[in-house]
Amino acid sequence: MQIVRESGPGSALELVEVPEPEPSSALTPGEGVVIDVHAAGVSFPEVLQSRGQYQLRPPLPFIPGSEVAGVVRRAPAGARVEAGDRVAGFCGLGGFAETAVAPEFFTFPLAARLDFAEGAGLILNYHTAYFSLAMRGRLKRGETVLVHGAAGGVGTAALQVAAGLGAHTIALVSDEAKAQVAQQAGAEQVVMLGEGWKDEVKTRSKGGVDVVLDPVGGDRFTDSLRALREGGRLIVVGFTGGSIPEVRVNRLLLGNTEVVGAGWGAYVMSKPALNREVGAAIERMVDDGVVRPIVGERFALERAGDALRAIDERRATGKVVLDVRED
Repeated sequence: MQIVRESGPGSALELVEVPEPEPSSALTPGEGVVIDVHAAGVSFPEVLQSRGQYQLRPPLPFIPGSEVAGVVRRAPAGARVEAGDRVAGFCGLGGFAETAVAPEFFTFPLAARLDFAEGAGLILNYHTAYFSLAMRGRLKRGETVLVHGAAGGVGTAALQVAAGLGAHTIALVSDEAKAQVAQQAGAEQVVMLGEGWKDEVKTRSKGGVDVVLDPVGGDRFTDSLRALREGGRLIVVGFTGGSIPEVRVNRLLLGNTEVVGAGWGAYVMSKPALNREVGAAIERMVDDGVVRPIVGERFALERAGDALRAIDERRATGKVVLDVRED
């Protein structure tokens, strides 16, 4: 599936036949891991790319899709994986296809307990969550995390990673169906988004949470700051709500709180060792049974536009996945 015009999810994509990709990856000059794709993850950046609004804007036409799960066809010498292995890979672009190429340092063995659809939701969201909570947010065992958008891909990942780090979790959701998804992801407590959500969060956390993880942005930002206890950190992950909030810095001064940016993608692309470190941490959490991606709607490859619309219209829960091959 290629983005052939920047007209939005409904009309930007077309199903085409193109030559198979070369082993050289866009993220890794030289040779990457060639993967026969079984499932491809769908995320908010692809929605933005369909409108030409994402920071990564390749010339048209191009194949979107940053993360895949499948079977290795070919791997460079010295790679941790080899032909025939089940893997999850972050390819940056080219994932909405039958064959994709990922850098060796962004390709990870897929645990036997996970299927390909779950594997397609393992890197972007879970690596973002770990980077945001453990590395940028300095989350400690026993602290409490409030997760916005807790039924979405990043939100469900953050709930599980926080639990894996020994923290307590409060999920903020907008309706009962999303509350059930957050509970499925392991949320200890669920708060409904409404006029009094900030006060309820402070009551349930006995004075305020230690960390807020916010992939949504928008007008709830100020109340997120107010929901922090002294020394608390608000981690900015994205703006799926559409608007970019501003902060009055006197609130940080008076509350002894912090706003922390967590731009995972731009930071880790040039740091192979860091990606392996995060990947190993997530693998341990999978082995411990704490991490298991929540798969939401699944679409055939040719329905990629419908998958983007589900995310764009805020209907998606868990990880939206394209089924490229039968498992």
